[in-house]
Amino acid sequence: MPISKILIANRGEIAVRIIQTCRRLNLRTVAVFADADRYAKHVEMADEAYYLGTTDLADSYLNIEKIIKVAKDSGADAIHPGYGFLSERANFAQALENAGITFIGAPAEALRLMGSKSAAKQTMLQADVPCVPGYQEEDQSIEVLSQAAKKIGFPVLIKAVAGGGGKGMKIVHQANDFTNQLESAKREAMNAFGDDHVILEKYITQPKHIEVQVCADTHGNVVHLFERDCSTQRRYQKVIEEAPAAGLSDATRTDMLNAAIKATQAIDYVGAGTIEFIMDGDDSFYFMEMNTRLQVEHRVSEMITGIDLVEWQIRVAQGETLPLKQTKIQAKGHAIQVRLYAEDPGNNYLPSTGLLEQINLAQTENSLVDSGVRTSDSVTIHYDPMIAKLVVWAKNRPKCIREMQKILNHSAIFGVKSNLAFLSQILSSKAFAKHNIFTNSLDNDEIDLSQPLHSAVIAIFAHHLLQNQYDNQAWHSANGWRLQGAQSLQLKFTYQDTTHEHVVNWENGEYLIDGKDHYLPQTSDLCHVHRNQVQVVHNNLRYELLLPDYEAKASASNANEILAPMPGKIIEVKVQQGDAVELGQTLIVMEAMKMELELKSQRDAVIKSVNHEKAEQVKADAVLIELE
Repeated sequence: MPISKILIANRGEIAVRIIQTCRRLNLRTVAVFADADRYAKHVEMADEAYYLGTTDLADSYLNIEKIIKVAKDSGADAIHPGYGFLSERANFAQALENAGITFIGAPAEALRLMGSKSAAKQTMLQADVPCVPGYQEEDQSIEVLSQAAKKIGFPVLIKAVAGGGGKGMKIVHQANDFTNQLESAKREAMNAFGDDHVILEKYITQPKHIEVQVCADTHGNVVHLFERDCSTQRRYQKVIEEAPAAGLSDATRTDMLNAAIKATQAIDYVGAGTIEFIMDGDDSFYFMEMNTRLQVEHRVSEMITGIDLVEWQIRVAQGETLPLKQTKIQAKGHAIQVRLYAEDPGNNYLPSTGLLEQINLAQTENSLVDSGVRTSDSVTIHYDPMIAKLVVWAKNRPKCIREMQKILNHSAIFGVKSNLAFLSQILSSKAFAKHNIFTNSLDNDEIDLSQPLHSAVIAIFAHHLLQNQYDNQAWHSANGWRLQGAQSLQLKFTYQDTTHEHVVNWENGEYLIDGKDHYLPQTSDLCHVHRNQVQVVHNNLRYELLLPDYEAKASASNANEILAPMPGKIIEVKVQQGDAVELGQTLIVMEAMKMELELKSQRDAVIKSVNHEKAEQVKADAVLIELE
């Protein structure tokens, strides 16, 4: 049956992106929202919007009964789940079928099968799809898992059976760490997915993450849209994705694409999906998992093929055949996507919540921005801290990198911390240029992302201040810079936790920094200033300066107190009053924004007090533990 109205059971940028395609296809859209999203961008864009409930996911975006009721009340004949939330829940797909509502997603049986990493791996082994050596049996006893790990050989990767996004995933390098890491992985998996079953896999020390976009219809047709390289990750979360994968031999690419088609056919799949492979140093590749939904990074595949995957999902859900045969799908040029997050890369990538005081996201002719937020929206603790996906296409990879750098350099985010500078550093690195980044490179600090403060940065900041003729002397003094004269400035700011004081003079057509270095700002140099945040761009690198009265929100423990870095739930308390602890010892474990955080002692000490208990909800900056 033709679809006429689609309810989008999701939020944020993916809801916005689906609405864009629906508008082009003349399909009406229905948005749903929780308390925190009452005035969100996707709610504003949809033709209709319905309230679901509180920010508790079980009361809103994960509440199947409420979503089906809204679909019936609004007259929606189909539901698109986006990604995350209910997108891979077999019970949701089944409930929609029972209610006579079209699910724009995979069949319930495929969702059940691929939703279990152990069952998925067994299915792929039967279909002769190469898989990583490991353990995927039912027996979950510590003794059996420990023996299996020893048989596989360390390092071993523990993976939650129902997991994704790095949740419930641990690398174990030696046998005596296995039990502790296993317990942590199981606990994290239970909190995230309600299932603590795990599988074990041989850990590949220099892994590449290559995935293939596939699409299948109800008439037996299966095609691929080529591959993506998603190796640039931190803590198992993808940061930068690109298509096609650079440095892949023609033979390996052909074998991988064929394996992806075989894997898709093996489960009678329908809709858009992704077959994820891990590749080692000798170009051997192994099946990791299948994502039975649209991926966050689907845009790069769209950019190189010119195909709208959301449109294809809708057409397949209506019972149509795929619009193109495999021979008609061609890959042209290169595409890169970066994920712009509200987070602090300098503090273990902890999310940064608060008001988005200013968002300026640049675009070029062959780029796009997917975002679910705008200036004056807030990043809350309730959902993923993604601000936007920035995507660019160019004729080749080097040009694509340059175009993405241009976009990053002309963008600015104020009010929360962001990873803009971090993304710029990665793209500027030799490792990225030579496509020599592995999934563990960032976590292992294998890439040199250091940025010493160049005197040019100081000159660019001074130039910005003088050109804009700031004349409020009180504001100057309070914010770390003072006019010495018409052509002279005294600056004070913090860069990478170090305080800097400099005098800049305009002399002989150039800026003189501290009486020794000369620099004349170029047209490619940029300076973005908002309140106490300064973002300077020089030589395609971003430098973030903080003026001295900027008080960053507490996000780490000091010497005498262990503070909650953000609102969350206490998962485990490992010490009690009077215990002697050592530097670096884990004292308390908490869960916040879908992450498990281990808070450690900053010195050898004795516990003075433990102020919160297991399962207790705590606010940001709450003093969890005091040290003598």
